[in-house]
Amino acid sequence: TVKVGIINVTGYAGCELVRILRHHPEVEIASVTGRSAAGQPLGQVFPHLDNMKLEITADLCDGLDLVFSALPHKASAEACIPLLEQNIKVVDISADFRLKQADVYTQWYGVEHPDPTYLEEAVYGLTELNRDAVSDARLVANPGCYPTSAILALTPAVQNGWIGGDIIVDSKSGVSGAGRSLSMTTHFSEVNENVMAYSVNGHRHLPEISQELDAVADQPVNLTFLTHLIPMTRGILSSCYAPLRPDIAQSADASERVRQMYKDFYADNAFVQVTDTPPQTKQTLGNNYCLVHPVVDSRTNRLIVISCLDNLVKGAAGQAVQNMNLMCGFPEAMSLDALAVYP
Repeated sequence: TVKVGIINVTGYAGCELVRILRHHPEVEIASVTGRSAAGQPLGQVFPHLDNMKLEITADLCDGLDLVFSALPHKASAEACIPLLEQNIKVVDISADFRLKQADVYTQWYGVEHPDPTYLEEAVYGLTELNRDAVSDARLVANPGCYPTSAILALTPAVQNGWIGGDIIVDSKSGVSGAGRSLSMTTHFSEVNENVMAYSVNGHRHLPEISQELDAVADQPVNLTFLTHLIPMTRGILSSCYAPLRPDIAQSADASERVRQMYKDFYADNAFVQVTDTPPQTKQTLGNNYCLVHPVVDSRTNRLIVISCLDNLVKGAAGQAVQNMNLMCGFPEAMSLDALAVYP
């Protein structure tokens, strides 16, 4: 049995980790922290987790094999580095180890990285693209929710050279993506019956998406990324658009050809499902799937890819467990076979 700890269990990603790991046959949740709730039973803070019989502490216990960190950026790296020095494996759910260049991290997150030497070692934990590297890693940077939806939607076409630059990613997220901390823009009366664009001049996840797609394309990709807050709790839906190579776009069976290429690309990936109809966020509620639907607009020679996922599962905690499974030598899908909650 692998003994795991969760730092900041009182956030959405942290408590979702407990829910997912509850039935994991090879994992013991040995320690959960949350400074604001230290000393309280986990079930007192989250009644739906009462049967876990865990107590929230200020610090992790000893003897852990792997730790999930669900702290905000910078604080997460500061907590993870001492663990790595003790040879404890780490899955970091924050943004602290996703970007390979320290100056880019500082530009987008407004703080100096606590120890940039770990940026090179960290493996970007999108298992569908980096499975072997994740399996050998001791530090995995769990991808952001928006980047997961965008990168999975676009990688097959980028890697095959079917699209190049001028990519637009139009993404919409439920309010839980903003976390549990209160803010004016996430109050019920501000969000309800309202849709708003935000971070129009550049979202923090933009350099993460660009970094990974640039690596796939082996050259810089021109990318526009725009985010919207929508009045629901969970879910991300990304609509991606890019000029498609003319010989593909003008073929008689363009959409079928593109869809088959996507199905072949993800054939050995349990949690990416290429759909024949546009997916809906409710189809991913509570599960670890990313649904992807590519289609060709032959009138404009443009590829359109719709993708959706649950931002707290495939976009956070579920993906973290997927990474943990590989790091510990377990079957990748272990404890992640939940069906979506519908309706």
